[in-house]
Amino acid sequence: MVTELPPVDVFVTTADPQLEPPIITVNTVLSLMAVDYPAHKLACYVSDDGCSPLTFYSLMEAAKFAKLWVPFCKKYNIQLRAPFRYFAGDVTTLSGEDCSWEFQQARDTMKDEYEKLSRKIEDASQGSVPFDLTGEFAAFSNTERSNHPSIIKIILENKEGHPDALPHLIYISREKRPKQPHHYKAGAMNVLTRVSGLMTNAPFMLNVDCDMHANNPQIVLHALCLLLGTKRERDCAYVQCPQIFYDGLKDDPFGNQMVVLFEYMGRGIVGIQGPFYSGTGCFHRRKVIYGSWPDDMKTENSGLTSNGELTKENLLNEFGSSKQFINSAAQALQGNSNHLEDLSSSLETVHQVASCTYEYDTDWGQKIGWMYGSTTEDILTGLAIQTKGWKSVYCSPNPPAFLGCAPSGGPASMTQQKRWATGLLEVLVSKKNPIYGTLFVQLHFRQCLAYLWLLIRALRSIPEFLYALIPAYCIMTNSHFLPKGQEPASVIPAAIFVIYNLYCLHEYFMTNLSILEWWNNHRMQQITSTCAWSFGFLSVVLKLLGLSETVFEVTKKEQSASSDSSSAELGRFTFDGSPVFVPGTTLLLVHLTAVLTMLLGLRPQASNDNGSGLGEVVCTVWQVLCFWPFFRGLFGKGKYGIPSTTIMKGAILASVVVYLCRITSTS
Repeated sequence: MVTELPPVDVFVTTADPQLEPPIITVNTVLSLMAVDYPAHKLACYVSDDGCSPLTFYSLMEAAKFAKLWVPFCKKYNIQLRAPFRYFAGDVTTLSGEDCSWEFQQARDTMKDEYEKLSRKIEDASQGSVPFDLTGEFAAFSNTERSNHPSIIKIILENKEGHPDALPHLIYISREKRPKQPHHYKAGAMNVLTRVSGLMTNAPFMLNVDCDMHANNPQIVLHALCLLLGTKRERDCAYVQCPQIFYDGLKDDPFGNQMVVLFEYMGRGIVGIQGPFYSGTGCFHRRKVIYGSWPDDMKTENSGLTSNGELTKENLLNEFGSSKQFINSAAQALQGNSNHLEDLSSSLETVHQVASCTYEYDTDWGQKIGWMYGSTTEDILTGLAIQTKGWKSVYCSPNPPAFLGCAPSGGPASMTQQKRWATGLLEVLVSKKNPIYGTLFVQLHFRQCLAYLWLLIRALRSIPEFLYALIPAYCIMTNSHFLPKGQEPASVIPAAIFVIYNLYCLHEYFMTNLSILEWWNNHRMQQITSTCAWSFGFLSVVLKLLGLSETVFEVTKKEQSASSDSSSAELGRFTFDGSPVFVPGTTLLLVHLTAVLTMLLGLRPQASNDNGSGLGEVVCTVWQVLCFWPFFRGLFGKGKYGIPSTTIMKGAILASVVVYLCRITSTS
């Protein structure tokens, strides 16, 4: 029986004020501060890996607005607590109130205040900086994004511990130096864990990306019901909410809303060891992040006596050299929560644990905290947790817990997919892969298969690209790889093709999606595999050969997919000068060359009636249709057109392929 709600620390991560506009982060923070949970039990930590005074300024202004916004939401039971979402809707459908004069007056006031806040942040973003680097902003003077000391600011503090006041709000920018490894988001999450461990040390932690605002005001209560309601703690190491997106374009033209993936794969693995950790919208047990095993919370590995004091000097190699932090970790491992009455009293110590050298000769990123070694630190960390035997739980309330913005346009989508492919392959080739976890630790065999299904997806890229060339090759060389139409065996590939696509179409119908959305997802699967995944595969190969290191690329965030543009323009594929579009352009040009060769009768004479047939033609036309956005891009202008340099590179590679086909056909 739980007699009192436990504290919860909330982590929000952002890395680039240009790609992740501060107004998006502000809305996420405001929505989290306004959830239905006692304010003195909440602490919101914002990690700014860009060390941006603009982000800090935006949070300072948001804190002033929060003093009006949070009481307004709770007084009138507002359901949408991200201001930009709430004020974009109709008051009669959003408030659930009787629209009394008092309420409308309060709402109009809130709207005016939010518009002022938005203008201030927008003006600051455009360069009209309303602050100089003095006072609170002095810490940002003479700093660079990758070269600065740690900056930790307490923006709001609930000193009196009132449940109806505002939660703590703390800004963190960890120390970075040019030649020190930072480990990208995983490194930022570990700093958040240590800083929060010294300040509030809540037994539960929620982490969200800066664009994933709280859409269900009771989500913390929903998650804690699952975390606290299990008979044994091992049944729930973390609670994962699905990623769902707001203002998604109709029929998902960029194939990145992942509705079917979460509906089938996400729910399907719940009965094994639970869902994968997907990096955002996840509630963690702090002691699990600290490396606890499910069977025995006080093993020798914890190095703790019943009093929670250090018993072995080598524990410094696990948690670092800060004895204050080690003592807080001891409390957390024993299930206790010790928070400071005055947060500012810990500032000197928290700067120490946020330094870039603190993790030297420790187990951070290896055995405790968020795991290092992959750009998809979420999958690697979740795998490390489940490898120990922990289970996880899927939480999908109505309304959805969190809503985010899906990437729009080609470059953002390809950047995200490339990062995922790179990270997943890094996990696959690492020593912490699921096969090792099943053979030597406690990962369930079926959970291992689920992880392998996810991790090997990017391996499809190279063979799929080569396989996509086969129909064009057969047409240009007048050969075939499929049975002829008059042969009985021709039914086999046709049946496989039809059955597979009908099955996929059935999944979309079962989730109330359209045929057009199925088609968009199918063609984007082809584009993603040949373009983004192939570069992810190449990045990992170069890393294994020691020729380069993989890089974490931040995906551009936009507050809304809606704009003044027409829906047709919003759904059009966009391009930039990235080499990631070269493989798709090459593939399209090769298939267009094959079609042109067939129509002009330029193919060599087939011998013994073994020339290409209807099957090869259908496959080539299918590939052209899948790459139709690239076909339009050949003739498009601006961002809707493929850059001339990319077309030139694609044409050169296509010419090489055509030349090799000619050599093969004449030899």
